[in-house]
Amino acid sequence: MSVLAPAATVGLGQAINQALAAELAADRKVLVMGEDVGVLGGVFRVTGGLSERFGPERVRDTPLGEAGIVGTAIGLALRGYRPVCEIQFDGFVFPAFSQITTQLAKLRSRSRGRLAVPVTIRIPYGGRIGAVEHHSESPEALFAHTAGLRVVSPSNAQDAYDMTRAAIACPDPVIIFEPKSLYWSKGELVAGAERARDGDTLNQARLARRRPGAAVTLAAYGPSVPQALAAAGQLAGEGVEAEVIDLRAISPIDFDAIERSVAQTGRLVVVHEAPVFFGAGAEIAARITERCFYLLEAPVLRVGGYHLPYPPALLEQAYLPGPERVVAAVRQALAF
Repeated sequence: MSVLAPAATVGLGQAINQALAAELAADRKVLVMGEDVGVLGGVFRVTGGLSERFGPERVRDTPLGEAGIVGTAIGLALRGYRPVCEIQFDGFVFPAFSQITTQLAKLRSRSRGRLAVPVTIRIPYGGRIGAVEHHSESPEALFAHTAGLRVVSPSNAQDAYDMTRAAIACPDPVIIFEPKSLYWSKGELVAGAERARDGDTLNQARLARRRPGAAVTLAAYGPSVPQALAAAGQLAGEGVEAEVIDLRAISPIDFDAIERSVAQTGRLVVVHEAPVFFGAGAEIAARITERCFYLLEAPVLRVGGYHLPYPPALLEQAYLPGPERVVAAVRQALAF
């Protein structure tokens, strides 16, 4: 029987910490590994206290080498472990890109299911923290494009907790893109739920409606969900009720739920921090245009970063999509 703890208000980063602790306590095959995840507790202190509680053999500081971290995790997974890798910053994942996309993503398919590689990769991503180069990027589309990987991104504490536990339980490799700008955002968390070892929880952690509306659908995920909600609040003051849906999963995308929302509103605006060019929004726009051609009252519009290298910290607010740009896109959609 599931045992639920009382609801508590915690930060998104703290929720992830609690999820990791719960999995480490439940299964000795679960390991946490990465640069400075042990004694320091990670750059953002998300793994704080875990090394002291579970020991340095299970919460292991690694050398500064992302390819080695992921490569070692693949070997451990093939030997029956469930490693959880932390990539210190989004822009540091690229040395491990080959390991992730050519090995981790393909081993189960190539072995016709005989080999399971239950590796979870946690990647803090996105901007709005005034960080330097290679610390604020949004590379999720590169991994969502790769078959064999599940890619998710939470926008609140409860989703962060549930997604982390479900990812570790999943037999497939999962990449969790954690919005670093939301690590300290507070939300309600009910922890201690019975784990879904078959991964069903991850399958169910798809699209969620964050705000109802009938005039336009705003689809976002991760760090862009608060921006979409803020835009919806501003639009409501103008008499425009926008529905805000949180995609949660970037691969696979819950297109059926998006279609149901668009069938009611007739308009869709997709919001993400990553560049619009070849971003996740492009795939959503194409699919929804195909599936909802006769339901749409306006073209599907996208709001995101520009097709430029991520700018210096002092310029990131001009680069990132905020509520004003989302509102402008909605006005454009309503003008058709």
